[in-house]
Amino acid sequence: MQATSKEKVLKKVRKALIHQSPELYPGLDFKKNIYNLPEGSDKGLDIAFANQFAASDGKFIFCENTTDFVNSFESVAQENDWNNIHVLEPSIQNLLKEVGMRFTSEESEMEKMDAGITFCEYLIARSGSIVFSSHQVSGRRMAAFPPAHIVIGYSSQIVMHVKEALNGMKQRYSRLPSLITTITGPSRTADIEKTLILGAHGPKEVYVFLLDKEISK
Repeated sequence: MQATSKEKVLKKVRKALIHQSPELYPGLDFKKNIYNLPEGSDKGLDIAFANQFAASDGKFIFCENTTDFVNSFESVAQENDWNNIHVLEPSIQNLLKEVGMRFTSEESEMEKMDAGITFCEYLIARSGSIVFSSHQVSGRRMAAFPPAHIVIGYSSQIVMHVKEALNGMKQRYSRLPSLITTITGPSRTADIEKTLILGAHGPKEVYVFLLDKEISK
């Protein structure tokens, strides 16, 4: 009986598994990092992240404490004329209430927002990227819907590589979130006549306010 194409392929696979080819380059370390470290990495992860984030047109602001954050954010909001600020995180809502800043949180108000504030999972120093997940209170949409995305991050959340962020989330959650996404600067595309357009598929501006100490919940 003539063997089918499938049987021929499986026979070759079995043969290859039994008679494996010798390793051409023994001793290779496949876990070793192959990327060059970013500029400023010798001065600290926060400097490295700030440099890479700024290189992607992100806007980085370091804050010593929550008071510094509120003052800086109020100035940025006034400069950009943000009247509709959308916040879902309870701890950020409480902080804004304390200083008398107005914000919205209802789903019906999302389409009107000028800016949205969220936390993040991690900050990646090598690429200047921000990691978000569906386990966050802000959910899936707040990283994509706001015209201006305000991210509050902490120094303790900065890691050099994405794999460290993934390992950290594996330890934090019983299983990885159904959605893990990274953004590197504002949304952009050059699909139309090779003209760069910011904000085509997401926020036109991305700010990271980096704090040393976490906001009280």
